[in-house]
Order: sequence, then structure tokens, then C-alpha cells
Amino acid sequence: MAKRKVLQPDEPLYLHEHRRPVTRRDFLAQGFLSGVGMVIAPTVLGMFGARRANAAQFVCSIRTGAGLIPFICLDLAGGANVAGSNVLVGGPGGQLDLLSAAGYSKLGLPASMTPGNANQVNTEFGLAFHSDSAFLRGMQSKTATTTRANVNGTIFVARSDNDTGNNPHNPMYGIAKAGAAGDLVVLIGNDPTDSGGNSAAPASMMDPTLRPTKIASASDATGLVNTGQLVSLLNNQQAAQVAKAAEDISALKMTKLAEDPNLEGLVQCGYVQTTDLITRFGSPDVVNPNLDTDIVGGTNSIFTSAELNQSSFQRTASVMKLVVEGYAGAGTVENGGYDYHDSTRATGESRDFVAGQMMGAMLEYAARKAQPLMLYVITDGSLASNGTLDNSTGGRGKGVWTGDNSDTAATFALVYNPAGRPAMTSATAHQIGYMRPDGSVETAATPIANNVPLLAEAVVLNYLALHNRVGDLSTVLPMNSISSAVNTLTAFAPIR
Repeated sequence: MAKRKVLQPDEPLYLHEHRRPVTRRDFLAQGFLSGVGMVIAPTVLGMFGARRANAAQFVCSIRTGAGLIPFICLDLAGGANVAGSNVLVGGPGGQLDLLSAAGYSKLGLPASMTPGNANQVNTEFGLAFHSDSAFLRGMQSKTATTTRANVNGTIFVARSDNDTGNNPHNPMYGIAKAGAAGDLVVLIGNDPTDSGGNSAAPASMMDPTLRPTKIASASDATGLVNTGQLVSLLNNQQAAQVAKAAEDISALKMTKLAEDPNLEGLVQCGYVQTTDLITRFGSPDVVNPNLDTDIVGGTNSIFTSAELNQSSFQRTASVMKLVVEGYAGAGTVENGGYDYHDSTRATGESRDFVAGQMMGAMLEYAARKAQPLMLYVITDGSLASNGTLDNSTGGRGKGVWTGDNSDTAATFALVYNPAGRPAMTSATAHQIGYMRPDGSVETAATPIANNVPLLAEAVVLNYLALHNRVGDLSTVLPMNSISSAVNTLTAFAPIR
């Protein structure tokens, strides 16, 4: 009998169940691509064209963070398992309102591992996980016990399409419309897409002026504050004085030229913003995750140097550094290779463990910086098991993943609060919506159960709820379709 090859965590998936990958998203879902790309800076003339307001309306703004809760979206491209084998899901009574044995089998859990058995439930993070969840094990490996004690969460039981980047899962623009902003940029993401990740953003939330800046590495992060050679030759204060002098000289020259007031304002604004950039961020080191000893290089860092060389963790570190420390308002971290139904369980367990490490790193970093954080995990569709077990060491005796299944899909959110575990709005608020006994989404349970754009709206609603601003939903999202269901879709009590 031929020995089955064991896939490495980042190795591409060669699946017989799918056609050959032809699009970027197809390659990403199977792990052939990482979150890479390029950003093209606007031209000077393009900037002029974008500033057609009259001179009296021209305002030169200096970006400052909004002081809202940092928000990160983890986008697992390909259709990962969330419900059942990772985050527990149940019937109308909540996460522990047990499904049928067949339902749990479909979700990858054999009869001996269903949550009705002893020691199969873990609530260290507030939200109930299966005790052998790969997500959970990864999160535990990167978090302190004190961090876990200050986390709570909810699972959104909702269908989404399989194997596509067209699910409008990503709520980034809605989060920005709620007021999230950073000192350097509003939104960031690993990919040069409109959402910053694999899944799309809802059309009703889109705002081209807020398109995420591509951040996938330390060099991308430091590129946000590149001040050239000036600061390396002088100290921050001296460099700022030089920039201010250039600003003043420019202003004098402009008064003697008959230029369009918009052009004058734009040129002068460039000098003002450069002076501010040098004053506050003279050295790019301040945003470099590779130089943050909480992340790497310290006595108790979140990542080892070897781990940080892996693209998954480099992308995670770069985004969490900028978002948690307030340099960006919200960010998307994308990880590919989650279309792992290769008739084993071991591959999925390995990839889910890495995803859990990424989640745990974000939560732990927020704890070390004493900042709150909302983490939202999405994936395009899901998958199911036929009940066959993988009894290999990596398979852990669980059901093999044999095919895509959008009926088992779900997303979930975790919130860290340095002041203590966030409260929920009710005893059953750890689960929004529910599953039928056979392990499929009950599409009539909530307005979001079979509508991905409304699911994204519900995430924005819960972000507002954390700030005690549920009443602002119609202002933030004027075109929303969930106002009549606010009470049933709000899971988190305010922490601000």
C-alpha cells in the first residue's frame, strides 16, 4: 500500500475535485499564491484632478487616529471549516443545544467527540470551541492565560458560496464609515484588491477614497513613513525644522505666482503633511514589526525568528502592528490554502492550526499593548465530511473533509478587552442564528443566514455596539437592511 504524502502547512493543494485553477483567487484558495501584489501611487496630475473644490473649501488635514477599537479581519481563502469541529454550533438554544449524531458527523466530529460527551467543550476564550479544535490549539499556543480570560466572542451561522472571492464578506469599509482611522492610513490589507483580501466588500459599503493600502511585509509597513535621507542625516527635530523652512519658502513663492488656488493649496498641504510626518514618525523603525520585541527578538516574543520568516506570520505581524498601535484604523490579513478537502483530515488540521496561531498572535499582541481588539474570521463557503475517519497522527481520529458544502458555513468574531472579558447581550448571544439537527444552516433563523451582504452589516452593527453606538447604524450604513433585527443580531455589550 502506497504511503500517503503528508502536506506541509503552506504547501499548495492539488485537488482532483476541482477544475484547474485559472484565476488569482483559484490559486490563492489552493495555496499556490500568498497575499502579494503591487500598489501604484497616484500621479501628481491625478491628485490635482481629485481636488476640484474651490479655494475657500480647500482643507489641509493632518491625519490622526479616531481612537476607536482596532479591527482586523482574517480572510481564510478557499472555504475552511469553522462550525462544529472548531467553533461549536448548535440549535435555537445556542452553541450547546446539541445537533444529531449525523449532523456532527457532517461537521467532522465522530460520535465519541461530539460536545455531548465529557471534556469536549472549551470556553477559555468565552466563545465555546471544541476542546480539540485546531483553531483553539493554535490560539492557545500564542496567548497567555490572562489574555484568554479577557476575550469573548460569537459565531454567525450563515451560508456563503464555495470557492469564490465574490462573497461580499469583508466589512472594512463599514468599519471605516463607523469612524475607524489610523494616524497614517485608514484601511490596510495584504492584497491589492478593493477589500484588501480575498473576499469582496459589500457594494453598499464601498468608498473608493478608502481603498486599503497594501501591507504584507515589514518593508510595506515602513514604506508608509519613508522620509528619505533627511532624518538619517539629522535628528527628528532638526529634520522637522528643515521641512518647516521649506514649507515657509514655498508659501512665499506661491504668493508671487498666479496659480490656481487649488494648486497652491495642494502644494502647500504637501509641505505641511511632510513636516508633520517627520515630526511624529521621523524613523520608519516605529512601525517595523521586525523591530518590536513583543513580536520577535525578545525574551518572550509572540513569534520566533523562524516563524516570522513564514509569509503567513509576516503578513499577520505587519497588519497587527499597524492596526493595534493605531497607525491604521482596520486591516485585513489573508491566508490561502483553505480549500483542503483532499479526503484527509490531517491537511485541514494543519492549516487550521496555523490560522489559530495567527488569531492568537493578534489577540496576544493587543494584550501586550493594552489595547482592545475586534477580530473577525471569514472564509468563502465551507466543507463537509462523509463520516470516514482519518486515524493518522495528524488526522486525530476525526472525519475526513470530502467536499465543499456551503450549508455548513459560518464566520465568527472575538473581542479582546484589557479591562476584562467583554459582556454579551444575552445568555445565547455567543451564537447568532442556528443550525438544523442535520448540521446545515437554518436559513430562516435570521436575516443574515442566507445573505452575505447583511452578514457584513451585522458585523458593523456589533462593532458599533462595542462603542455603545447601536443607534448610529442607519447613519453609518444608510442603505442597511437589518435595522428591524438589531436586537437579535447584536451579540456584544459596550466596552467603550
